[in-house]
Amino acid sequence: MHRRPILILAGMLATAGVFADSAYKWVDAEGVVHYSDVPVEGAESVDLSGYSRKTGAQLARTRSPAADTAADEGTADRPFRYESLAVASPAAEETLWNIEGILNVSLALRPGLQNGHQVRVYFDGTPRTVTGTTFQIEEVWRGVHNIQVEVIDEAGELMIRSQPNRFYVQQNTVIR
Repeated sequence: MHRRPILILAGMLATAGVFADSAYKWVDAEGVVHYSDVPVEGAESVDLSGYSRKTGAQLARTRSPAADTAADEGTADRPFRYESLAVASPAAEETLWNIEGILNVSLALRPGLQNGHQVRVYFDGTPRTVTGTTFQIEEVWRGVHNIQVEVIDEAGELMIRSQPNRFYVQQNTVIR
């Protein structure tokens, strides 16, 4: 009989964070912005008191088919834009060992590569065109190398460009 008030109190305490009026924002070492309702070292407080809250059921009731159509038509007028592009691998300033002349490259592109768009790669200043976000570059030998990528549309127009990325290739030497 005494369990019911304890369970109700425990439930209220467990859900108290859901109704918090503040959030925390911080930027990690990679430059990615994060938000949380739990404070993290170096985070700044974001006041949410001015924002309205609606449950999923309330949102479902307020959304109509006409609103969906209007939203779709509104996006048709805006030109497509990529949010971000970066060379994920090799990482900037990374040292690669014994790659046997073959460099595996992976890109982080958001949103994903659109139909008809291509990736132009500048490897040590030489342009190459590829059709995906993962590819290989051959004949990459020891030394310092630079890679930068950009996405171009069907007309060859620049859509987005990554930051230049410098990395190093090392090869073990066998002493005879």
